[in-house]
Amino acid sequence: MKAKWWHSLGDGRIQCDLCPRDCKLHEGQRGLCFVRQMEGGEMKLATYGRSSGFCVDPVEKKPLHHFYPGSSILSFGTAGCNLTCKFCQNWDISKSRELDRLQDEAGPETIAAAAARLGCKSVAFTYNDPVVFAEYAMDIADACRDKGVQTVAVTAGYMHDAPRRAFYAKMDAANVDLKGFTDDFYWKICGGRLQPVLDTLVYLVKETGVWTEITTLLIPAKNDSDDELKAMCKWLRENLGADVPLHFTAFHPDWKMTDVAATPTATLTRAREIAQLAGLNYVYTGNVHDQAGGSTYCPQCEKAVIVRDWYDIRGYHLTDQGACGFCGAKLAGRFQKFGKPFGPRRIPVRLAQAVA
Repeated sequence: MKAKWWHSLGDGRIQCDLCPRDCKLHEGQRGLCFVRQMEGGEMKLATYGRSSGFCVDPVEKKPLHHFYPGSSILSFGTAGCNLTCKFCQNWDISKSRELDRLQDEAGPETIAAAAARLGCKSVAFTYNDPVVFAEYAMDIADACRDKGVQTVAVTAGYMHDAPRRAFYAKMDAANVDLKGFTDDFYWKICGGRLQPVLDTLVYLVKETGVWTEITTLLIPAKNDSDDELKAMCKWLRENLGADVPLHFTAFHPDWKMTDVAATPTATLTRAREIAQLAGLNYVYTGNVHDQAGGSTYCPQCEKAVIVRDWYDIRGYHLTDQGACGFCGAKLAGRFQKFGKPFGPRRIPVRLAQAVA
């Protein structure tokens, strides 16, 4: 499929304008993401309509803790990524150079119909970054909206302003990976820059109605120092406000960082305390068993209003409008009438079967 956001150069090449990499391509050449290429003098998206697989998950797994808690979400990805994170936890998909990994095929209308049929509140573009398949994700979002299904981008937020505005005009929620808080970390570990991600966060929170949560994977001795965490949380409080949920998650050795130890639970607890002291209202821990760190507390009365054990909701004390059941304070987020939660299940789906 012909892609958006590119222009021709005077030397016969084209330049991709989707993200700050600004890849300049000769005929037949692919960008760093591997899925956007010059073909016939134009930019083409090689993964449109193809997926590495579909799965029904709890929305909390994205992680989103304030976006219709307890609901199910149809998750899928394609292949490729526009960052080169050495710690990538989904490297077999995001770093794939073999498009035959894309085992399932589905058009936008098929995905939207499957989500509705499966009872999913939303569809998540995840596993690899939806920025690199933005046109496909946007078409799916349009089809989902027609079916009353919402859409979620799980992303590193690494994109230029014009495509950012077009892309998020279609989305209902996002979880943005803020991978660290120094440009040195982004450059040496992720192959990118920090500022475009901060720009995406400010845009989402200040200029859109997209519900936004943030995830930071803490890597021992790489991005977990007290000074860096304090600086990050101060920036978040001052630039985004107190109500954007922040998830600190545990690293496990993978991809090109198998020599680094897994993140201790104590590191996540310390990071959560730093964030709370900085004035952030909703701070979570993930990838470890920590019921306190996974639960939601009312900022006013400090009582647990959503008690979580991993992805299992054990207690729910909010009104349909998201007000605290103890003191009546309104919590930030998107809420609905709470019924039986989807729970911690993970259900792989082949769409040909789901819509038969």
